[in-house]
Amino acid sequence: MTRTDVSTDAPAVRPLKVRAADYALLPLRIFLGVTFVYAGVDKLTDSAFLSASGAGSIGELMTGVRDTSAIPALVDMALEAPVGFAVALAIGEILVGLGTLAGLLTRIAALGGALIALSLWLTVSWAVTPYYYGNDLIYMIAWIPLIIAGAPYWSLDSLIGSRWSRRSRRTA
Repeated sequence: MTRTDVSTDAPAVRPLKVRAADYALLPLRIFLGVTFVYAGVDKLTDSAFLSASGAGSIGELMTGVRDTSAIPALVDMALEAPVGFAVALAIGEILVGLGTLAGLLTRIAALGGALIALSLWLTVSWAVTPYYYGNDLIYMIAWIPLIIAGAPYWSLDSLIGSRWSRRSRRTA
């Protein structure tokens, strides 16, 4: 029997190296998801951070980085309503993290994570030298593989996709 005579119904035996590549983004997805959920919850539960002024507040942080940021106008917008900005940032981080962990709308969640990291890099950590000491740039770059590939395994995206695929085959 030749290789072409094998039934297509039989499960394909794939080398471990190929199967491992399928799950290569899973550790990154878990790390970024957990980190962003933690960052959001940490902000929401820190009463000092959720203040317009005072030690450790979002207002003090934004005022401190305003003159060294790449986009001072972005900092000025945050300073118009610092507590609202902090709450929106925290909720955004939590939603991005949960979406990434669940693998639900993963590309959109990853884009949100990259945009959050980009805005923090251009404002809060812009003046960090050398640049590689600032973690926001690294987070921004880390989101890119998930923007490109999504979450093809162990995700709600893949579960929903496989159900749509089965449904469309039945109706075709």
